[in-house]
Amino acid sequence: MKYRYLLFDLDGTVSESAAGIRASLEHAIRVIGCPMPNLDDYTLYVGPPLIDTFLHLCGLDPETAERGAQLYRDYYQEKGKYLNRAYQGIPELLKKLRREDVRICICTSKYEPFATEILDILGLSDCFDAVCGSNLDGSRKDKKDLIPYAVSRLGGDLEADRERVVMIGDSWYDAQGARLCRVDFLGVRYGYGATEPMERQGVKAFADTPEELDALLRA
Repeated sequence: MKYRYLLFDLDGTVSESAAGIRASLEHAIRVIGCPMPNLDDYTLYVGPPLIDTFLHLCGLDPETAERGAQLYRDYYQEKGKYLNRAYQGIPELLKKLRREDVRICICTSKYEPFATEILDILGLSDCFDAVCGSNLDGSRKDKKDLIPYAVSRLGGDLEADRERVVMIGDSWYDAQGARLCRVDFLGVRYGYGATEPMERQGVKAFADTPEELDALLRA
């Protein structure tokens, strides 16, 4: 296999998570009392950093956005995370990759402890060497910051190992992070993101299923 370091996005790539994210977002918006935006388009809030959703989608000021993010986290911790499901074929793919000479991690804008708990819920914790996410204060929320951190957590160095790193995700945010870090990006079409924005950021190839993703990793 060409790659040594495989960085998987979580929401929309490993986990079918929109239901829990939407429920938590709706709860926070109701408590704050601001107008409820149309949440039918999952691409608007599954993938972007949480604080950005409250700032831009909900139009809140920074202080209220921080309150919204905390309300979201509290509800997600209590109820939302249990609505996650692994995409069909993902457990089989990850178990197959564990037999290869590769290092695998989750690379997500989600708060890192939440991401760890979700993998436990999905029964996939043993499939990853590390879980890499954002901090509670909102730092390390962008993929351009997460990718170097993730490679380091896996025992590599981005500068030295760039050609052996691949970011795998379903959104513009994943593709942009890969471009800024100058690593390959493989997009998945079964998630929540639109194809065209990923294409504009640069994508090596797209997979419609986890089985196709397996073939691309071995190409």
